[in-house]
Amino acid sequence: MKRAIQKVAILGSGVMGSRIACHFANIGVKVLLLDILPKEPNEAESKKGLSLEDKAVRNRLVNEALEKTLKSKPSPIYDRAFADRIQTGNFDDDLPKIKDYDWVIEVVVERLDIKQSLYEKVEQHRKPGTLITSNTSGIPMQMLCEGRSDDFQANFCGTHFFNPPRYLRLLEIIPGPKTDPAIIDFLMDYGDRHLGKETVLCKDTPAFIANRIGVYAMMSSMHIIESMKMGVSEVDKLTGTVIGRAKSATFRTMDVVGLDTMVNVANNLSKALQNDESKDKFKLPKTVAYLSEKKWLGDKTGQGFFHMIRHKDGSKELKEIDLQTHEYKPAEKPKFKALEASKEINDLKERIKFLVNFDDEAGAFYRATFYDLFRYCSFRIPEISDELYRIDQAVCAGFGWEYGPFENWDILGLKDTIKKMEEADQRPAEWIYEMLDAGNEHFYRVEDGRRQYYDIPSKSYKDIPGQQEFILLDTLKAANKKIWGNAGATIYDMGDEVIGLEFHTKMNSLGQEVIEGINTAITMAEKDYKGLVIGNEGANFSAGANLAMLFMFAGDQEFDEINLMIAQFQKTMMRVRYSSVPVVVAPHNMALGGGCEMSLHADAVQAHAELYMGLVEFGVGLIPAGGGTKEMILRFSNAIHSGDVEVNRLQEYFMNIATAKVSTSAEEARGLGYLQAKDDITLNRKRQFAEAKAKVIELFDEGYTQPVQQTNIKVLGKTSLALFEAGITGMRYGAYISEHDAKIARKLAWVMSGGDLSQANEVSEQYLLELEREAFLSLTGEQKTLERIQSILFKGKPLRN
Repeated sequence: MKRAIQKVAILGSGVMGSRIACHFANIGVKVLLLDILPKEPNEAESKKGLSLEDKAVRNRLVNEALEKTLKSKPSPIYDRAFADRIQTGNFDDDLPKIKDYDWVIEVVVERLDIKQSLYEKVEQHRKPGTLITSNTSGIPMQMLCEGRSDDFQANFCGTHFFNPPRYLRLLEIIPGPKTDPAIIDFLMDYGDRHLGKETVLCKDTPAFIANRIGVYAMMSSMHIIESMKMGVSEVDKLTGTVIGRAKSATFRTMDVVGLDTMVNVANNLSKALQNDESKDKFKLPKTVAYLSEKKWLGDKTGQGFFHMIRHKDGSKELKEIDLQTHEYKPAEKPKFKALEASKEINDLKERIKFLVNFDDEAGAFYRATFYDLFRYCSFRIPEISDELYRIDQAVCAGFGWEYGPFENWDILGLKDTIKKMEEADQRPAEWIYEMLDAGNEHFYRVEDGRRQYYDIPSKSYKDIPGQQEFILLDTLKAANKKIWGNAGATIYDMGDEVIGLEFHTKMNSLGQEVIEGINTAITMAEKDYKGLVIGNEGANFSAGANLAMLFMFAGDQEFDEINLMIAQFQKTMMRVRYSSVPVVVAPHNMALGGGCEMSLHADAVQAHAELYMGLVEFGVGLIPAGGGTKEMILRFSNAIHSGDVEVNRLQEYFMNIATAKVSTSAEEARGLGYLQAKDDITLNRKRQFAEAKAKVIELFDEGYTQPVQQTNIKVLGKTSLALFEAGITGMRYGAYISEHDAKIARKLAWVMSGGDLSQANEVSEQYLLELEREAFLSLTGEQKTLERIQSILFKGKPLRN
């Protein structure tokens, strides 16, 4: 049976229900969002003379929940206009509508009796064959579907989204006792391709996979932290991005998610687990129990492990809970020798290895937590999963880790680590020793370009399912597909006569090594390949140009060097546009400044849905000069028709640059003019390179010909200059911008108007590039611009001077 999901009904509009509804709206699906009736009109409704019979009253709860979700930050929806795809209603009036829906997802409160009561009503209205799933985070599937019809049970399973659904990649699929295997296959594929999720097949065990392992890691760490008498800020300093985990680390994560969520999962696991050798670790540590009792649950209650004090004078003071006294104290700024010594280690795998083996308190903490987690995970197979890779997938996608437990174990070295684990009384499960005895010393390996995992029952390595559809740089590296490289960039053979350029500098900034890499890759592609993909697997695509080098040249007044640097960057971006082979850029997350400019010049962009793209040079006292300003004028010129509309669109582009506007999604980037109709969006980032490569081949097969530089770009001269000047002057008089802001804005206006031309005219790309470069160069000689760059480089904060 071929399935197509065009309409989804979400039952329950709480935090998760509304956010799941928004994510389906993100991908173009029509959504029916339902919830219970209010008991009676509220005071405001009563004053209007409304009764419980009025639709506005009957749908108040669901409408308020959805509106609150739409206003939340970060936004759950790619574009506010997409909310029109969501229709609201209530269970009493609108549940019969589900007969016309392809998929019904239950997201009501975590109580078995309430869910079963709702399923009774659902069965009266759903048509046979309709998908019915639950977003439960822990109630067993067999209990949920008890007493339901055969058709209901065949089409029922768990689909556990992680919060927030737009941003966290994990979707756990949990079959019920009678679920049709074809349903599971469909959901595994649909979640991957359409929802952009890491779909992980789970067994119907308590808390499934991610929460079972992730919450254990947190609870076990809490007990270790108490025994080591460590502080909140100390732990968060050690457990964030420095070891490839979420920026919010441990305690900040608990405050953001809500301590009650973790407490509920831990308590449920403590009760449900009978044969878990470590179930005592799920008992609440003293501080967690204390905060829970006081209802200090984190951000939702205004305080938790952290408490932001707002003083009467408007100042703020961050405090943290003392894990020994349970009183708040000023938040610490801890330092560890291990972290200081590892600052120059950019390779995450090498840094993890270095930190875990470092001889100080940080190293001792890492060894205690890592070794305990390794041991615990080894005993969870085959209980929660038959395959070890599913544990890594679930934890990474659900908790934002770069590497899962078994991947970290490989990084540290399986054989050597076991000896240290035994010394620390953390002996792993017997299958680990059997694996070693058979001569297998890695959980993962790459064979013939395919990533494989160690399969315990067969005692052999097997391909990870679905990997053949992905192109992962780590796999290309392990398969010796590197064909060129320098300190900041690497070129890989991606197969099918397409090469890929990865850059891997700090913050993926675009310095000399990356420029060399781009030019080398284009030269190689023009000679021997069909085309080129530019992208990387870093946390962000690129934070822009190398500001440190620019600051050094500007401080020394080496303006000839700056001029040469800008000219080289412009020339490279133009080469991205005007090479004889198709160049596809694959940006993700932050693509700022030069990273945005590179994308603007690509033959096509294969963007990840989470794309925070913008020309942000204004924030450091500059204007875009890598062709970014030129490109926005070109796009304006190519799209204009006549009359005032053309001035309005140019003004929009001007304001985007002058306010350093950054998109909050790829869809918004399209609306801002950074992406065009020819550019595509990938939801699952693991598929991005494969789709970018397919785009290169498509362009080549269509008969790609080298484009010709434009010489007919329309600029408006004095017409737009006068308009921009009026706006700048008004903003300055209103004290909305500083004098230096006004100076930068006038430089930008000059370029975007094509200079002081008496009337509209047509100019070339090179003409605009020279205006860009002149304006940029003059601004690097401004003291206030240097102060702004210095603030970003050394304080990490923008300065408005």
